[in-house]
Amino acid sequence: MDLISESGSIILTSFGLTLRLAFFSGIFSLLLGVVLAIFRVSPVPVLRWVGAAVVYTFRNTPLTLVMFFALFGLSYQLGLSFDEDLIWRNAFWLAVLALSVYTSTFVCEVLRSGINTVPLGQAEAARAIGLTFTQNLRLVVLPQALRSVINPLASVIIAMTKNTTVAVTIGVTTASMVNEASGQMKTLMEKNSDQILLIFIIFAVGFMILTLPIGFFAGWASKRFAVAR
Repeated sequence: MDLISESGSIILTSFGLTLRLAFFSGIFSLLLGVVLAIFRVSPVPVLRWVGAAVVYTFRNTPLTLVMFFALFGLSYQLGLSFDEDLIWRNAFWLAVLALSVYTSTFVCEVLRSGINTVPLGQAEAARAIGLTFTQNLRLVVLPQALRSVINPLASVIIAMTKNTTVAVTIGVTTASMVNEASGQMKTLMEKNSDQILLIFIIFAVGFMILTLPIGFFAGWASKRFAVAR
């Protein structure tokens, strides 16, 4: 228990950083995933090609490489910086960018599968009454697609929350130099080699606390907003 009393605030801070990473990455990945899904089903060939290229490229690239590209490629080589004065803040937003782009490709494919579950007759009926492609998607197709893939989307968000651990590879920390959860776990294990099992259990439980509510909420929402067909 000495470990908890001595490092409790640091552990909470590290999980706070993980939670912020997951929150912002989740929002941006959902938004970008919707855009990519629209591109993938667009009647415009160029948009379909762009959507497919982005999805196939990032979905089949390890997240660690995407993180490294964000730091070394975008930031160091191309000069992209979210904060030139605070390195830790720049690293945080680069990690959010990498996580968002990577996760959005999985969101896109989940949404595309949801779009395919919408009966073709509904889309044809919408076109018959004069709705444009955009109106058809916004008013008829996407609302049903989103409601039919709540559980798969939740699985993607849970995986993204656990993928925040990869942010340690580009040095994501807080202003007080506290690492995100996995990085802080490694640091504590190095300093307390006689309590490795306890440290592992603490951080495993911490991630369960972050991810289990997502699954419970998704289970409730999928029943509450199920599409009646």
